Amino acid sequence: MAGTAHGTLMDRALTIARERGIARARDFDAAGIPRAYLRRLQDQGLLVRMGRGLYQLADTEWSESHSLAEAARAVPHGVICLLSALRFHELTTQLPHQVWMLIGHKKWTPKNPPVSLRIIRATGDALTTGVERHMIEQVEVPITNPAKTVADCFKYRSQVGLDVAIEALRDCLRNRRATIDDLWRFAAIDRVQNVMRPYIEATV
Repeated sequence: MAGTAHGTLMDRALTIARERGIARARDFDAAGIPRAYLRRLQDQGLLVRMGRGLYQLADTEWSESHSLAEAARAVPHGVICLLSALRFHELTTQLPHQVWMLIGHKKWTPKNPPVSLRIIRATGDALTTGVERHMIEQVEVPITNPAKTVADCFKYRSQVGLDVAIEALRDCLRNRRATIDDLWRFAAIDRVQNVMRPYIEATV
């Protein structure tokens, strides 16, 4: 019986990891699985610890956007933004070495995240509007939409570079990823209408 119970708990842990894509320690806690079983699965090469409190099946195939899924699990209140969102939407040739995330001013950040994070603080509509949710490796990942991402790049141009923001604006319009009205809406939310105006007028 003990062996059966042991196998059942381990099977349940593997099922949770499979269903969640990237599972958090609290997911296993909620299912009544002791942390000792997670260590055993790691020792057996069945489970991989991605970061503090994050686990994934060892044989999982990673997508190009794997780091975004890891970041979303590590910072569930964050939103993928700026260079990372541009890359996801194929609006830049940049290859960011960090995952850029928007979070609230008073929100916590993990001490040992599984991926390198670039945290941008925001409040109100600048934080909550223009957010899409995409499924990446069975993880729901919030990502700013193309128009919001472009406006954010102009708002934080000192950090991402004005040339990157202009390139993103041109690609966004050229590839019809957003309308002029969409861009103006988020420019107003980010308070960068005057900054974006000459570049929008030069593009259309």
